[in-house]
Amino acid sequence: MKKEVQNEIHQDFLVALEASIKAGIEIMRVYENGDFQVELKEDESPVTLADKSANSIINDFLKATGIPIISEENEEIGFAEREKWNKCWIVDPLDGTKEFIKKSGEFTVNIALIENNRPVFGVIYIPVSKELYYGDVNVGRSFKVVVENESQLEDLINNAEEIFPGSVQKTINVAGSRSHINKETLGFIDDIKEKYEQEVNVIPKGSSLKFCLMAEGLIDVYPRLGSTMEWDTAAGHAICKAVGLIVIDKGTGKEMLYNRKKLLNNSFVVSNLE
Repeated sequence: MKKEVQNEIHQDFLVALEASIKAGIEIMRVYENGDFQVELKEDESPVTLADKSANSIINDFLKATGIPIISEENEEIGFAEREKWNKCWIVDPLDGTKEFIKKSGEFTVNIALIENNRPVFGVIYIPVSKELYYGDVNVGRSFKVVVENESQLEDLINNAEEIFPGSVQKTINVAGSRSHINKETLGFIDDIKEKYEQEVNVIPKGSSLKFCLMAEGLIDVYPRLGSTMEWDTAAGHAICKAVGLIVIDKGTGKEMLYNRKKLLNNSFVVSNLE
């Protein structure tokens, strides 16, 4: 089965996988060095040397595919140009910068390929644990592997294990943001308790890790009732969608779309509950 997976994976996807790992290596170099060079952007969110360096590495890899790139750390491209794209990469070179600065380990590299406003491939790499998640929506499969040797991409793919969302047990596990939980989310959790009459366990996690836990069945519901950007969600959306989980935009009631005029997301929910 694993050889079949290797044969199915598209060359552009291989580029994204390698880019995420190489960016992760650079992030860990800065992490261990301790010289983060923290600055504040206009929206008061932090950016570090690791964000910038990882972004440069990822851009260098993805430019070879000829597909345009939207990245948190790139200069924003106007919608008049972007709306002509039927394909684009959406990148967060370091998702969870606050967690990076706090040295919690809960930060990721996110890369997604979007076609006609929908995610078709996503990769999330966790530099501290060296766990790599990726999902191919067209094939309908997502995988996880620990990166033991960064130079042997073929071996990584051959050793990757397929992941699946779990069936809900007696306790409903809900993902909570490590840095952004709010009263709306707490109200959502109370509604779940009332509706399902089951014990609810809130699991706080930073960055896009929550999508990964959804896709591999360790989380049953992920509500994000607050602001995020497209680069925060696109890769995780692809990984979840490949295993049959849909990111529902609370503003439209439909699946989240990407490369929109405004890159700011509405609140959303990913759920495995019936």
